[in-house]
Amino acid sequence: MLAIFAATAGQQTAFVMFGCALFAAALFVYVFYGLDDIETGEAKTRHSYLAERKEATYENLRDLNFEYKAGKLGEEDYALQRAALEDEAAAILAEMEAIEARHHATPTRGKA
Repeated sequence: MLAIFAATAGQQTAFVMFGCALFAAALFVYVFYGLDDIETGEAKTRHSYLAERKEATYENLRDLNFEYKAGKLGEEDYALQRAALEDEAAAILAEMEAIEARHHATPTRGKA
C-alpha cells in the first residue's frame, strides 16, 4: 500500500513539475514573442506638441473664465492668471506660425 502511495506521489510531483515547466515556457513565449509587432503611435513633432499645448491653454482659459464668473476668483487673481495664460497662448501661436512658415518656405536652389 505504501508503494502505491509513493508511486502516486511521484507521478503527481512529475505532473506538477511538467505543468510548471509548460507554464514557464508559455509565459516566456507570451512575453518575448512578437516584439516586432508592437505598434507605435505617430511620431511627435514640435508642431503637434504645440497644438496640444494650445488646446490645453485654451481649455485653461475657459475654466478660468468659468471660475471667475462663478465667483471663485477675485478680480486681481483673475487678471493675473488670464494675462499669464494669454501670454503663454501668444508664445505658442507665434512658435507654431514660425514652424509653419519654415515648412511652407520653398528653397530656390538650382533655379536660374
